[in-house]
Amino acid sequence: MTIAEPLSELILRLHGRPMPELDRAIHALCTALEDGHVCLPITEIGLSPADLQRASSVVGAPGEFKPLILDEAGRLYLHRYWRYERQLALALRARAIAPTCPFDPALLQAGLDRHFAGADAAQRAAASGFVQRPLGLITGGPGTGKTRTAAMAMVLLAEQWAAEGRHARCALAAPTGKAAARLAQSLAATLEKIDLPPATRALLPTSASTLHRLLGSRPGTTTFRHHAENPLGLDALIVDEASMVALPLMARLLAALQPSTRLLLLGDPHQLASVEAGHVLGDLCASPLRTCVTELVKNYRFSGASGIFQLSRAVNEGARERVEELLATPPPDLAAAPLPVPSALPAALRASVLEGYRPFLQAATPRAALDAFDAFRILTPLREGPYGVGYLNRLAEQVLAGAGLIEPEHAYYAGRPILILRNDATLGLFNGDIGIIRRDDDGELRAFFPDDAGGVRALAPARLPEHETAFAMTVHKSQGSEFHRVLIVLPESDSPILSRELLYTAVTRAREAVALWWSEAALTASLERRVTRWSGLVEQLGASE
Repeated sequence: MTIAEPLSELILRLHGRPMPELDRAIHALCTALEDGHVCLPITEIGLSPADLQRASSVVGAPGEFKPLILDEAGRLYLHRYWRYERQLALALRARAIAPTCPFDPALLQAGLDRHFAGADAAQRAAASGFVQRPLGLITGGPGTGKTRTAAMAMVLLAEQWAAEGRHARCALAAPTGKAAARLAQSLAATLEKIDLPPATRALLPTSASTLHRLLGSRPGTTTFRHHAENPLGLDALIVDEASMVALPLMARLLAALQPSTRLLLLGDPHQLASVEAGHVLGDLCASPLRTCVTELVKNYRFSGASGIFQLSRAVNEGARERVEELLATPPPDLAAAPLPVPSALPAALRASVLEGYRPFLQAATPRAALDAFDAFRILTPLREGPYGVGYLNRLAEQVLAGAGLIEPEHAYYAGRPILILRNDATLGLFNGDIGIIRRDDDGELRAFFPDDAGGVRALAPARLPEHETAFAMTVHKSQGSEFHRVLIVLPESDSPILSRELLYTAVTRAREAVALWWSEAALTASLERRVTRWSGLVEQLGASE
């Protein structure tokens, strides 16, 4: 039984009598929420607002306290999702129209001239905006300098605070542990190259956390320690991979920030939207608040001749002919081949699996193993079937076991990489975190995860929350991660999950090389299908009180 059945039964009981139109609307709304939509335009199921007028006891207008909310545009919401959308829109609009934050213009100009000499105008404008305004968004594809710009923006702000003698606090966060670790590493690498006075450097954050950890996720509940009545004590916050943040979490984050806290969001709106409801970053970029958005276009990682760069751009534009040209005559960093039939997969995978995973399995220390594991990953859109993540993981295990690199007789074997699937605030593990099972110095099997200080922490495998093997990952689960090389395995036929955004996300996970196994049907579906999310956030962001 899905959530639609008990929810429909409850709401119809509150309504007091059977109503087929209401029952149909509730079931369709639940399906829409499972597909990532925030609401349901009721015309999509052949209904009009008049069809639900008889249900006024349970269907209300915006602002009313009813289980269901139907707005003037005919969008039907569960009340809590309407409330999330409304609260987020009000918070973002308030920041967008707020007065300029206090700052020293001469000091800011000197910092811009010193730290952004030779940088493009967009990076300079984005960093300057972070100092001056309580809301900023930096968008752009991989290699456009989002994290470097954010790092330098922090420096500019820290210079302001140091000059004032303030003991201010800036924090870094991301939706997943992997994305948070990558953000911290990228910013640290940038800041290491800058000569800063000790007083300024002391004001810069040295680690990042997941949003759940930042907000204080309460074990066993869906509540957080920080909220409007107990806000985060931050002067500034930078959030990376904002495209992954669902509407409910973004609304709770904004509610937990004080009005004076500067907020900078980083992300790529062309990537997949959040797994849960909403497409907040995309809606922001399409709304009147796009005046707060700085898009970085110049690519510093890939040259124009890069196959990764060319393929990602062609996929994003839906340029079928250009994609086919690149697959037919790929540049050096791009490889393409027809999808092997299922019976040929073990042999086809062998070389890639051995080359990609041997280094982490032979690493001397847990930290070295975790770092080496990021060298390669198999990505697939699917969970089930011969091209799904489960079967591909089993094939990878067979290849590595055949080479004597692992012995997967038991669930917790040495060398097993694991992906956490469920948050566990007690253990400090969150959905998307990656760990590796290894033996410790005493010969005991432990699950090793990176810590916030660049080291590792070890946990007994039996204590782990829900998890799965991670030689192969779904493209959705790979968001927020980067690998040196990826092998993308598209299915043999069309699937509703395929989209331009999914293929773009898969290609842009790689820094050095992409191999793509493709079928005509899957490639066509991926290029022709765009992800759309029903919501009213764009209109809410443009509304005037």
